[in-house]
Amino acid sequence: MKIHSLALCVAATLSTSAIAQQSSTEPVSAEEVRALLNQVEALQQRVAELEARAQASEERDEAEQQVAVAEDGAEEPPEEVTTLSRREINSAALAARVDKLEQDIKTAENAPINIGGAVRTQYVWQDYNEGNKDRGGDFDFDLLRIDYTGSIGDVILSAQYRWFEYMEAVQHAWVGYDFNDQWQGQVGITTVPFGNMPYNSNNYFFSSNFYIGLEDDHDTGLKLLYRTDDWDFDIGFFKNDEQGGVDGAVRSRTNRYAYDPLGVRLAGEGIYDDPSLAVAESNSWAFRGARKFNLGEAQNAEVGVSGQWGSMHDGQNDVGDRMAWAAHGVYNIDRWTFMGQVAQYDYDMDMANQGIVVGAYAYYDTIPSEATMYTANIAYSMPVQIGPISNLTFYNDFSLMTDKRGYDEDTMMNVLGMAVTAGGLYTYFDLVTARNQPFIGGSMVGESEQTNTRFNINIGYYF
Repeated sequence: MKIHSLALCVAATLSTSAIAQQSSTEPVSAEEVRALLNQVEALQQRVAELEARAQASEERDEAEQQVAVAEDGAEEPPEEVTTLSRREINSAALAARVDKLEQDIKTAENAPINIGGAVRTQYVWQDYNEGNKDRGGDFDFDLLRIDYTGSIGDVILSAQYRWFEYMEAVQHAWVGYDFNDQWQGQVGITTVPFGNMPYNSNNYFFSSNFYIGLEDDHDTGLKLLYRTDDWDFDIGFFKNDEQGGVDGAVRSRTNRYAYDPLGVRLAGEGIYDDPSLAVAESNSWAFRGARKFNLGEAQNAEVGVSGQWGSMHDGQNDVGDRMAWAAHGVYNIDRWTFMGQVAQYDYDMDMANQGIVVGAYAYYDTIPSEATMYTANIAYSMPVQIGPISNLTFYNDFSLMTDKRGYDEDTMMNVLGMAVTAGGLYTYFDLVTARNQPFIGGSMVGESEQTNTRFNINIGYYF
C-alpha cells in the first residue's frame, strides 16, 4: 500500500535521524533504542488502521455506484469520476424522475376538458293533489346531469346534458374564444342575455319569467360578451331555438330544459293540448347592458336594461313578431342581496289566437300573448360550521304577472326558502304559495282566484 510504504519510510527516517543526531553528541543507550523502536511500532499500527478504513470506504463507494448504474440503466462512469461526482449524477437522475412524475400529475389534474355534473332527488308535498297529501308526499328521482368545461388551445367549450325520468335534453352546448381580456365570442346553444343574470331568483323554481322563456333560456346562435369592472354588454343573434326551430329533427318538441314558443293556441283548444298550428322563434336578436358600481367595502350594485326581438315562423312563412324588454337591478351589502326586475313581452301574431303555446319538461302549456312581469327578491347568506354544513342562504322570491291579454286573473308566486351548502351537497327547502303558476297546480292563463301550496326539498350532489 502507498500509505504503508510512506509510513515506513517516514518512521525509518525519523529513527535514523534521531540516532544520528544523538551519535554526534554522545553514545545511544539501549533504553533510547527501545523507545525509538516502540514509536516505530505504534506508527505502523496507526498506518494499518488508516489502510483498513480507506479500503472499506472504497468498497462502499463502488457498491453505491453499481446500485446507481443498475437503477438508471446507464453505463458505469469512468474510474476517474470521484465519489462526489457519482452522487451528483445519481441526484440529477433522481431529480429528473421526480420532475417527470410531477409533470404527469399536473397534466392529469389540469386536463383540457373537465367533466362534472350533478345527481338530484326531491321530496314533494302538494295541497292541490289529494293522493299526494294522503301519502304524506312523495320522494322521487329528479335528474342526472353531465357538464363539460375547459379549453383546448384557445378554443373554449361549455356543455351540459340532463336526464330526467321522463325525458332527456341538452341545456347548453357552445364553443368560444377570448379575443382579449374584455371580449369573448360564443357559438352554439348559448344563454339568451336578458334580465338579472345568471338567474332572476334564488329558489329551485326560478321566477315566473322562466315559464315564459325570459329566464335562463338557451337558443342556437352566436353571441358577443364585453366585460370590464364597470360594464357588461351582451349582444346575440339566434337563428332558432335549441331544437332547430319549427321543423327540427327531434323526437318531441317538448323535451327541452327551458320554455320556448312552440305553437299558436287557437280557439277550441285546451290549455295543455298539442298545438294545431306549430310555430317557432326565427332570426332573433337579444341585447343586455348593465352598469356595475363598487360602493365600498362589501357593497356593490348593478342596474341594466335588456331587449329581444324576432320573427315567428310556421315552417313556410313568417306569421308574426315578438319582442320583450326589461329593466333590472341587483344590490349587495355584506351578506344581503336584493333583486328587482320589471319586464314586458308581446307576441304580435297574424291570426286570431287565445295565447301562445309553450313547451318544456315533456308537456305543452299556454301563456298570454302579452303580459307585464314583476319580480322582487331578498336573500341573506350566513356562513356556519354545523358538521359538514358550511353555509345557509335564506330567501324570499316574489313574482307577479299582470295585464294578461285575453285573461283576467293575475299569476302570482311567492317562494320562502333556505338553501343549505354541505360539501358537494346543495339542498333547497322551498315553501311555494302560488296562483295560476305552472308546477304549482296551475297555468299562466289560468283564471283561478285561489292559491295553492307546495313544499319541496330538492337535494343535489354536485361534482
